[in-house]
This record gives sequence, structure tokens and C-alpha cells, in this order.
Amino acid sequence: MFDLDSLPVLRKAIYERAQCDNKILEALRREVRSFASEVRTIKPYSTTAVSLVASDGGNNQLSFDPFFVQLVRVTDSYGKELCVDAVSPSTDTDELGKAQFNPDGTPRTALGKMMKDLGVGYPPYLNRLSPMIPRGSEIRNNPDSVTPKWVLTYRDLCEWAVLYERICHTTFATDTLIVRDGLLRSKIFSSDLFIKWRKNVEKAIERIYKEDHRRVFLVGIAKHSKVITRYQLAMAIDDIFPPGEARYVRIPRDLEAKAYIWQEYARGAEVEGENIEAPKFVAGDMFLVRFGPMDGDPIWAVDIFSNQSNDASEIFGYLLNDAINGFPVPFYPRCLQKAHEHAQIVDFDLDIFQDQIFEAVRDLLPAEKKNIIDSWRFRSDVSMRRYG
Repeated sequence: MFDLDSLPVLRKAIYERAQCDNKILEALRREVRSFASEVRTIKPYSTTAVSLVASDGGNNQLSFDPFFVQLVRVTDSYGKELCVDAVSPSTDTDELGKAQFNPDGTPRTALGKMMKDLGVGYPPYLNRLSPMIPRGSEIRNNPDSVTPKWVLTYRDLCEWAVLYERICHTTFATDTLIVRDGLLRSKIFSSDLFIKWRKNVEKAIERIYKEDHRRVFLVGIAKHSKVITRYQLAMAIDDIFPPGEARYVRIPRDLEAKAYIWQEYARGAEVEGENIEAPKFVAGDMFLVRFGPMDGDPIWAVDIFSNQSNDASEIFGYLLNDAINGFPVPFYPRCLQKAHEHAQIVDFDLDIFQDQIFEAVRDLLPAEKKNIIDSWRFRSDVSMRRYG
């Protein structure tokens, strides 16, 4: 705790710092006024909305996991399991890449289809798809030097792959809005592979409309964003989103870039062909949106797929229709919340996952030692007991 004698000093220092930094707030207010005239209201429209979400491996509260196994599972808002795998930091990534393909070289999984379409090549090593995944030889020869975070990159790649497969390799019976959990941006792909990803999705959406007369829209939504953090106070002071109706506004790229340390994270398809670095990390145009009618309702950051940003009014109408009944998070797309519910590894799913780990470890032990696992399997967690 703060010493009582230090509180007046701290209060004075903070007050003086705020007075000196007031010019920063004034600058932010000038920036938000520059796009205030672009704010638009939203009217709800009805269409099919579906979301794809990967399970959060960090939330797997396993009581016994000696090998740090991570379950990779991607589900949609209908509860359909679209990808399931289990990996650990010591998994041979070369073999993991090959496992995405059948013996004849045809893709076996959504990740395999994406790797093939992006031209990853053969052998289909995962480190060719992402520099954040170590080579298999590194894991085999020097496993202690490999960061276990590559497992999270693999999970993210699976999520991107399922999204890619849903658009590029399936058919649609109705017009559909696909909602990604997170913005349409990524730094995990090698070289220009994310540009290829974006262009392949663009072609698929055009093909679907031409052949099946179905419109497919793609957006990514984030609860938290550095852009929101930067401009939220200034927007509230200048009443950029007045109460009464749901509203949205597009954020200019130059203002968006000011919120990021790495400005290439705000460089999109609009700069292609110019004499600057290619937009290798961004597939969407950012908007800030408030689906609720009150000025205190939450503001979200939404990326609309870049070549669909001109359809923002229609897309936000579909999103609003889905977000009005958002639960338990109010005014947040219900399809995304449902996908999160299905993707969670909790309760009976977690029990099954834990049971399989017990079984796998038990099979590794000699017969006279298997009773160790048998006793642990039914041991209760003493720390969870309540003492009266």
C-alpha cells in the first residue's frame, strides 16, 4: 500500500503531468473531429451469421498434464467441430505438417488445403508456412531451445485455415456473414503468404456470387484494440457517437497507424502497386462501431474484408441484427458468443480430455507402475475442499 505521506506528493505529480499532457488530448480530439462527419447510423438487416472460434488452450485447467498437451479445436456457432488436434511443445513439426496430407499428397485437413493453395511446397513443412513455428530438426536435436509458444501459432494457423476452407472450399445455401474472432490481420504467415490468402478469398467470394448467386461477407471483430484505447476518450468528449441509434465510422489508415508501434499493421490492400512495402499483414479495413443506442454502450473494433468495405452499411446491418440479442455480453454478435461457448474445453469435455491424457501416460508405463496413474486418476484436489 502507498504510504499516507506519499499520497499528496503522488497526487500533485499526477495533476501536473495531466496539465502538461493536455495538449495530447487536444490533438486526439482534433483527429477524431476529422472523421466525425463520416459517422453513419445502422439499420438491422437479416441474414445468416456464422462465426468460427478456436479453443483457448490457456484455459484448459488440467490437473495432470506432464507433456503440456494442448488441444486445438475450432468450432462454429452451430457447434460443429471443424478442426481437432492435440499437440505439445515437443511435437515434431515436420511430421505435423506431413500429417495434414494423405499418402498420395492430397490435403487431408483444412490446414492442408490452405498450405496447398498457398503454394507452401513439398515436403509441406509448417515452418515454411510460418516463421514462428520451429523446424522439426530443431525440436528433435535441441528441444530445450525451442519456445513452447509455437503451439499457439499452430492453433491460430488452424483457425485461419478453417476460415479459408469455409469460404474457398464449401458451398453456401444462403447469403452469409462470416465473423472471425479477432481482426482480419496476422503476422504469423511467412513472406507474402497472407497476401495470397487474401487474394484467394477474394476470388472465392467472387466465384460464389457468380456461380451460386450467393453473397458471402467476411468481418473480424475485436473487443479490445489499441485504436479504441487511443480514441475512446476523445470520441466521448466530442460526442462522435451521439445516443439514439447504433452507429459506425471508418478509421482512416493514417490515424489508425498512430495507434500501433509497427505501422505496417495499418497498411492494407489500398497501397498495392505503390513503391512501398506490400501489405503483408492486413486483410481488412477498420471501423469502430457501437451496436447499442446509448452513449455508454460498448464500442468494438471491426475489420471488414478490404474489397467489401464499400458494403459497410449493409454488413453492419447484418451484424446489428445479430448483436441486438447478444448474451451474456450485450450488443456483441451472438454468433460469436455461441461459437465461444462451443469451443470452450470445460466440464465434461475437459473430463474427457483429462481422461485421455491419463490413459496415454498409463500406456507408457510398465505393468507394475500403472497403478500410479490409477491412483492419481481418482485422487481429488484437496485444495478445492471447503473447511467448515
